[in-house]
Amino acid sequence: MTRYFFQIAYKGTHYFGWQRQPKQISVQEVLENELERLFRVPIPIVGCGRTDAGVHAADYYFHCDLPSSFPLDKLLFKLNRMLSEDVVVYAIHPVKPEAHARFDALERTYHYKIHTFKHPFVKELSTYIPQKIDIGQMNHAAQLLLGKQDFTSFSKLHTDVKTNDCTVSKAQWIQVDQNQWQFEITANRFLRNMVRAIVGTLLDVGTHKIEPADLARIIAEKDRGKAGKSVPAKGLYLAKITYPFSTFVTEI
Repeated sequence: MTRYFFQIAYKGTHYFGWQRQPKQISVQEVLENELERLFRVPIPIVGCGRTDAGVHAADYYFHCDLPSSFPLDKLLFKLNRMLSEDVVVYAIHPVKPEAHARFDALERTYHYKIHTFKHPFVKELSTYIPQKIDIGQMNHAAQLLLGKQDFTSFSKLHTDVKTNDCTVSKAQWIQVDQNQWQFEITANRFLRNMVRAIVGTLLDVGTHKIEPADLARIIAEKDRGKAGKSVPAKGLYLAKITYPFSTFVTEI
């Protein structure tokens, strides 16, 4: 058996997140079902992280162990024929036997997309913000997110994690076109609901409900009730996963 990283993307609109769960369709379940059809035995897969219902992934990895004799180009072709248009496999990478899609990741980048004028072609992929927003103030506040901090104020309550400390290396809003904006944030790890809560709080800054400096106070208080409301899942994308170069092998 050989371990592989599968590099995929998916539109999360019609899925109840990445992780398999009872009575709800998930991306993991769909992929495991198709792999079992191909290999005629159960193929458990391990994802690089979990995404919630309705969240998308432009760059996602999972690992699994497969017979090394199966041609990768044939597997890539067959899987993409079998999967729905919502899920695509871009590449299959042989990796070291101990490689782990979740624990080996160095950084993750998320994007959150908004549009400020009605746009029928992105309504499932972006969140409409009809209010006038001050991007300059939002970017000023976003700089207060940088560095290693306790992000309890932006975490879903009662999650099973040892620490709420995360190290954010990038946080900024960029303009995509005249009426579309994208928030980009990179960190070593993220808490559940963290990005959506941060974006909701930054939008409070942008609509002048709070001042940029208030973000530092919200972080320090470590209280989810002090931060803004979480924005809808449909605008959120897992955009990039970074691994050590040594994870991948060039020959098998």
